[in-house]
Amino acid sequence: MRRPRAHTVPHGHGGGALPADDGERVTYVVYLALVVVLGALWLATGVRVVQQYERGVVFRLGRVHGQVRGPGPAVLVPVVDRMRKVNVQVITMPVPAQEGITRDNVSVRVDAVVYFRVVDPVRATVDVQNYAFAMSQVAQTSLRSIIGKSELDDLLSGRENLHRGLELMLESPALGWGVHIDRVEIKDVALPDSMKRSMARQAEADRERRARIITADGEFQAAAKLSEAASMMEGTPAAMQLRLLQTVVEVAAEKNSTLVLPFPVELLRFFDSTAARAAAAVVETPAEDAPARPQVPQQADPV
Repeated sequence: MRRPRAHTVPHGHGGGALPADDGERVTYVVYLALVVVLGALWLATGVRVVQQYERGVVFRLGRVHGQVRGPGPAVLVPVVDRMRKVNVQVITMPVPAQEGITRDNVSVRVDAVVYFRVVDPVRATVDVQNYAFAMSQVAQTSLRSIIGKSELDDLLSGRENLHRGLELMLESPALGWGVHIDRVEIKDVALPDSMKRSMARQAEADRERRARIITADGEFQAAAKLSEAASMMEGTPAAMQLRLLQTVVEVAAEKNSTLVLPFPVELLRFFDSTAARAAAAVVETPAEDAPARPQVPQQADPV
């Protein structure tokens, strides 16, 4: 029998040939390397990186699988697993301004801000569709409710109690969604222009009242001090003269062109007393000091 010849394949430009078994081996190695590369790429698509401020919730065929993935790389089964990342940082959410009427029938417009963060990523992902939007709607309704229960003075000056009330109203639904409320604050209270003018007039009137009370109190204290000073000067007339001279010095220091000098009252009293003594001396002069009148003789009546 004739022995079959081995088939040869060309190899390079040198015209050499390799056996068929060696060619099949090379093809197998190439296929195997290609499969390994494709497998590595397929597995690489299942690697996810979770940031420090995130948590990963893994769904395997639609159900939550395993624990929440922490920061770092997370290996998933491609096509089978799907991971949803949840931000656990503190979220600052402004609440749009809400109009309402207070308990004392004043129309106001109030806006606020809410600080919250996710503490249970599974609940925040499964129990609510969009926890941020849900928190926004609850905050708006709670703000309108707190406006109707409060008075204007509470909104302007007693906001601490309102902040605690808003926080309690938001915590009840937030706990079911895996959200923790850090704090709630009212930012601004917008009043109507007419109310602003009324409050301005009220504040002005109160300031005038206090100014008048302070002025009256000062005048009362000044009058009391002047009364004591007058009592002290009454016994020493020279003190009045010294006070008069001091007043003249103070007026002259102003460099006025005209100087009004008050006339001392004591000098008038001196003139009055001198005139009175002179009049009394005239009245007390004896009658003999006056010149004698000549006597006229009387004539006898004829018979």
